[in-house]
Amino acid sequence: MDLVTAAGIDHIRLVYDYLDAGDLDGCASLLHDAVIFELPGQPPARGRSEAVRAHVRHVLPAARHEVEHLLARDRTVIATGRRVPAPTAAAPDTADHRFVDVFTIAPDGMVRTCVRYYHATP
Repeated sequence: MDLVTAAGIDHIRLVYDYLDAGDLDGCASLLHDAVIFELPGQPPARGRSEAVRAHVRHVLPAARHEVEHLLARDRTVIATGRRVPAPTAAAPDTADHRFVDVFTIAPDGMVRTCVRYYHATP
């Protein structure tokens, strides 16, 4: 594995950690200036601040990401896992959602793109 892909894997792990902790500045610091996030049900978010805002809107109420697998090759990283909502009085639904995130890594090791897919019952 090349060093850029290895750095990208570390950045992706941190993106999840920062999102789960609510550290939006920390999350944004790992994204390429021209990042594009594509999240289900939303138009593509372009740029750091828009990508972070879109992701926050998408994961509210608060949730944590449980990453089960990371597969990497040639500056592409696939993460599989579950998004587990935190129970609240306003949103008692605590059902988790299985996801697959497909990332690409920029030459500087920052996250360049992310496309998220959710498992849907047939």
